Amino acid sequence: MKNKQFGLFIFIAIPLFVGGLSAFLSGGGMQTLGMLKQPPFSPPGWLFPIVWTILYILMGIASWLIWTSEAKKQDIHYALMVYGRQLFVNFFWSIFFFRLQWYLFSFVWLLFLWGLILANILVFYCIQKKAAYLLIPYLVWVTFAGYLNLGIWYLN
Repeated sequence: MKNKQFGLFIFIAIPLFVGGLSAFLSGGGMQTLGMLKQPPFSPPGWLFPIVWTILYILMGIASWLIWTSEAKKQDIHYALMVYGRQLFVNFFWSIFFFRLQWYLFSFVWLLFLWGLILANILVFYCIQKKAAYLLIPYLVWVTFAGYLNLGIWYLN
């Protein structure tokens, strides 16, 4: 039981670390966002780190559920590879958007991320439905982020 709890901690820590490092390397993202013209329905800047923290925790729990599942090792390995790829792509979006201010490129990158998240959900679903369901808020948020990203590109 102790190993499983420690594993859960590690699996939650990984996406939190990836997201935190990306935010750090993005440099003053919320300040940059505040200076841009925003599309309708843009949430306040303080909401973004809260939502992302929750999403990273859900990602960590979902990946842990896959890791601890009774599925074949090769299926678990494949599912976690898909998860790792989407997390890798997620890492770079903030850097492209905030640090480099490549708004159109960031939107295209976000579409790529969206596809990887969907693939991640489908692969997780085949192993552990609960893990897949935990990623749905992430897909919804990235869909909304796509709207915001495209709006910011168009307005600025």
